[in-house]
Amino acid sequence: MEGRFMTDTGKVRHHNEDAGGVFRNDSSQVLVLIADGMGGHQAGDVASQMTADSMQEKWRHVCVNSPAESEKWLGSVLKEINQDVFAYSLENEECRGMGTTIVTAVCSEEFITIGHVGDSRCYLYADGKLNQITEDHSLVNELVRSGEISKEDAKYHPRKNVVLKALGTEKLVKPDIQSIYWKKGDKLLLCSDGLTDKIDDDEMETYFMEFESIDALGKKLIDTANDRGGEDNISLVIMHHQQVEAGDSTC
Repeated sequence: MEGRFMTDTGKVRHHNEDAGGVFRNDSSQVLVLIADGMGGHQAGDVASQMTADSMQEKWRHVCVNSPAESEKWLGSVLKEINQDVFAYSLENEECRGMGTTIVTAVCSEEFITIGHVGDSRCYLYADGKLNQITEDHSLVNELVRSGEISKEDAKYHPRKNVVLKALGTEKLVKPDIQSIYWKKGDKLLLCSDGLTDKIDDDEMETYFMEFESIDALGKKLIDTANDRGGEDNISLVIMHHQQVEAGDSTC
């Protein structure tokens, strides 16, 4: 598996509140994540970096061999980190109200286990099609699901960036956890809303078809979002399922 984390501050904001990475544990298994610090909240960058650092540390000595093991670990860890971020915000007045979205995935050769809270997304590109795997925890997505507005209306809704759930804003959180299977040639995309607010799924799919290199693909996605205003930080992880490497094994 080959993976890249890419992030850009954008054209408007002065600092980057996103964090993320591609992390291998002691068994050469891969964890990827994107955390988008809450815009408009104090210390969003603190929340996102705390989350990324904690996920990386907790992953270091873990080994999972099945979707069930992976789902159990991921759900437990996200709840632990939520409590840590929430407690930190209470103990440090300058961080009151901070929070972060998160989308994260455990990637094995056979399966991917995805966990998310908020509106950062996960997509799978397989057989020439790009499919959104996660469901946004956002106001506009709830309005779409209830039939009050259309998907097209959601793109331009004045409150499209209002999230209904985030990591660290409340004492308890229930992340969405699921596992899917993938195969050689497939690509996984994790991204913040700085990307998906500027590029719709159909257009992203054409870029996945056009660019084989994940470096070129990531650059094209970020450049396009910036060309269209870049009002938000833009972050993504792309994983490419290639042939099994010598270091990729069960534990």
